Amino acid sequence: MRRPILALLCLAGTAALSACQGTSDAEVDRAIKSVNVIDESNLSDIMLTVADPKEAVAYFTKASAENPDRLDLSRGLAKSLVRAGRATEGAQIWSEIVARPEATMDDRVDLAEALIRANDWPGAEAQLNRIPPTHETFARYRLEAMVADSKQDWKKADSFYEIAAGLTNRPGPVLNNWGFSKLTRGDYAGAERLFVEAITYEPALFTAKNNLVMARGAQRNYDLPVIQMTQTERAQLLHTMALTAVKAGDVSVGKALLQEAVDTHPQHFDAAVRSLRALDGGA
Repeated sequence: MRRPILALLCLAGTAALSACQGTSDAEVDRAIKSVNVIDESNLSDIMLTVADPKEAVAYFTKASAENPDRLDLSRGLAKSLVRAGRATEGAQIWSEIVARPEATMDDRVDLAEALIRANDWPGAEAQLNRIPPTHETFARYRLEAMVADSKQDWKKADSFYEIAAGLTNRPGPVLNNWGFSKLTRGDYAGAERLFVEAITYEPALFTAKNNLVMARGAQRNYDLPVIQMTQTERAQLLHTMALTAVKAGDVSVGKALLQEAVDTHPQHFDAAVRSLRALDGGA
């Protein structure tokens, strides 16, 4: 990956130098520096998206240490730490960022998310409370909904989830989260409606499909929903439905669903086989 980037940099640098014939050394230096910044931005984007999280942390640790005044590199380090599962360290970097005069409200939102990932819910709430109501973004309201959920403030949670869903062109995941919130409250019908809506937006969102099956099973509706699914997904959803039925005391229904899951899966479905054997053994 590095050789093509270096080659591109060299070509661009050559073009910049040839275009600067007859100009001052200072202008040439500025041209080269601008090319370097463009290349760094591309590399930073790669590190924050497709690169291995550990490599991204190493890259941004070195880059931010060499350029302590570069806020974009500090942000990259904080994001890569959270992405690597090191949320507590990421939150510390975000705390340093929000203390800088050039920090934005989006930085404080990112700090709140890192604190949630680090399981510091009071800290996250405190940061969100410092954000003015005029800062209306999807990321902010999604976190507000999660904090309200953690406090079982269902009225606020519903309000924030609704606002968040209206602020994104990909509402599937937030609708799924909202549905799971309803599921934990025991509002199974409400949860089912939200999971169906989430799948309507994102037909490949398997977590919403699995949650939908649990919501239907909790209402003792053991028919799989009419949604898009692969053969493997169908087997997995039958397995989830079977366990829901067993938990509700409908053991015979659960056994039949487990057998169907085993028969449906294109390969050996070990989890379903073990569950079926456990039931046959009287467990």
